[in-house]
Amino acid sequence: MTEKWYVGVDLGGTTIKMAFLTSYGEIVTKWEIPTNTEDGGIHITMDIAKAIDYKLKELNQEKQHLLAIGMGAPGFIEMETGFIYQAVNIGWKDFPLKDRLEVETGLPVTVDNDANIAALGEMWRGAGDGAKNLLCVTLGTGVGGGIIANGQILHGASGMAGEIGHITSITTGGSPCNCGKTGCLETIASATGIARLATEAVASADGNSMLKQLFDQKGDLTAKDVFDAVNNGDELAAEVLDETAFHLGLAIANLSNAFNPEKIVIGGGVSRAGDALLKPLKKHFERFALGRVAESAEFKIATLGNDAGVIGGAWLAKQKVN
Repeated sequence: MTEKWYVGVDLGGTTIKMAFLTSYGEIVTKWEIPTNTEDGGIHITMDIAKAIDYKLKELNQEKQHLLAIGMGAPGFIEMETGFIYQAVNIGWKDFPLKDRLEVETGLPVTVDNDANIAALGEMWRGAGDGAKNLLCVTLGTGVGGGIIANGQILHGASGMAGEIGHITSITTGGSPCNCGKTGCLETIASATGIARLATEAVASADGNSMLKQLFDQKGDLTAKDVFDAVNNGDELAAEVLDETAFHLGLAIANLSNAFNPEKIVIGGGVSRAGDALLKPLKKHFERFALGRVAESAEFKIATLGNDAGVIGGAWLAKQKVN
């Protein structure tokens, strides 16, 4: 009997990543389509259904070869019903995602937050190495996260568990965050937050700083500029990154003291800084974490990259079917 497949779908504001996967989380084939946000995103579910049918035809497979769909989406989601209250970048408001996609594909659908499915993907086939207690932190344009306890993703009373980026780091005088608060971790530990800290730092720096010279040449700075300068021994860049690592290490330590993870996986574009970030991050984490908590937690850089979401989606679908 030919093994059946699961469908992983990872919805982003620009593209929709899709894959067929085996029950072991191995990718059979993967592809992506543009995200059509016209007309309030109403066409997206039909686009996904058509893309699945087209890929099956391309592979000379019947629809019966597919078992279920697991999908990650941004925004505020009611997990039980797959109802999207709001996804600003997509255009959805009060959108019945699960119901619409089930009708249009004829397959069972499970929906979760995009950061959560990335965490599930890393747990199942990535840096998490199957750990049942895992904290995943994604550092990109924003800061996202997923908390897995006893092998299950935590959702909380209203699906908001894991909003790590909105832990308050600066209680007074912090920078505004897109969520409407000020001083969120996201304003410090995201790529945009690191760039902001660096720009503020060079305003009072002398001309000997590589970061200062780069700012004078370009007129702006990126997180990558900071990491490159750190790797070239620039002290000012190291101070900027240490400030980020302090707040990130404090937040991760407090979370870890609460639920005691065995793996802490750092993903997103900022994670490409590698040891330049991990070294100061571990230092501050160990300062604030309880001894036994720190001893049992291993930091890892995420390994799945853009595949984390579709793999996590397949894991979701598999749990639904089983």
